[in-house]
Amino acid sequence: MPGATPPRWLDLLKSLPLYALPHHTVSRAVHAMARMETRLKDPLVRWFIRRYGVDMGEAAEPRPEAYASFNAFFTRALRPDARPLDADPGALPSPADSTVSALGRITHGRIIQAKGHDYSVETLLGGDGRRAAPFRDGHFITLYLSPRDYHRVHMPAAGLLRETVYIPGRLFSVAPHTVRTIPNLFARNERVACLFDTDRGPLASIMVGAINVGSIELVWTGEVTPPRGDLTVTDYGDRALRLERGAEMGRFNLGSTVILLLPDIPFAWREDLAPGVRVKVGERLGKFEG
Repeated sequence: MPGATPPRWLDLLKSLPLYALPHHTVSRAVHAMARMETRLKDPLVRWFIRRYGVDMGEAAEPRPEAYASFNAFFTRALRPDARPLDADPGALPSPADSTVSALGRITHGRIIQAKGHDYSVETLLGGDGRRAAPFRDGHFITLYLSPRDYHRVHMPAAGLLRETVYIPGRLFSVAPHTVRTIPNLFARNERVACLFDTDRGPLASIMVGAINVGSIELVWTGEVTPPRGDLTVTDYGDRALRLERGAEMGRFNLGSTVILLLPDIPFAWREDLAPGVRVKVGERLGKFEG
C-alpha cells in the first residue's frame, strides 16, 4: 500500500521546473541515445537493474549484455509463463505491470486525476464528442508504469480495433507528484487512444506519453510518430484488426501511463484496488457482472 503523501509544496517544487523544459527536444535526444548499439550501454543496463530491482529471471532473455541497445532491454519480452492470464472469461485483466493511480466511475464525462483534479473524457480522446459519448458515465482506471516495470501493454479483452487517435501534446512527467499537481495532465500530454469493439461493448485503451518517451509503439503499425502537432485519426472500418484477450497491443519506449475506459455496464472493480496498489499483466482488475 502507498506510504504517506508528501506535502503539497514539495510536489509543486518538483513539478514547476517541468513547465520550462523543452519536452520534445529532451525526449528526442533520449530516443536517439537509448537506441545506440554499443557495448557502452552494458554498465548502464546493469546499474538500472540494480537501481530499480528489475527481475531478469522473468525475461525471455535474462542476460543484460545480450540486448543490442538500452531500449531493447527496456522493452524486453518476458517468458511465456511469467504473466498468467486470469482464467475467468468474465474478469478484466490488467493490461500492464503498473501501479494504480486512480479508478472508479466516470461522472458526466469527467475522470478523476487526483484529489482536486479531474479532466474530460472528450479532451482525452481528442475532442470528439461522438467518440467520448459511450464512456460518459462509464468506468475508468489509470495505471502508472514505473521504470522498473515491464513496458509492454496487453489487451484486457478480445476486441476489434475500430479507430486509433494520435493526439499531440506536452510530455510532462507522469510520476505521482506531477499527477497530484499539474492540472489536466493526461489530457495535455501526447497520447495514442485505441478504440475497440468487444463483446461487452466499446473499450478504449489510451497510452499516454511522458518526458523521455520518444515514441509509443503499436503492434500493427510500429512506432507512432506522425508529424508533430497533427492530430491523426485512423478509421479501420472493414480493415478492423482483431486482438485476443491478453495479446500484446503496444509498448512504451521509456515511461508512462495506460488509461482504460469502459462504458456504463454492470462491472465491479476488485475490492482491494486503490491508488498505490501494484498489479501485473493478466492479474484481475475487476469483473463484468451478468
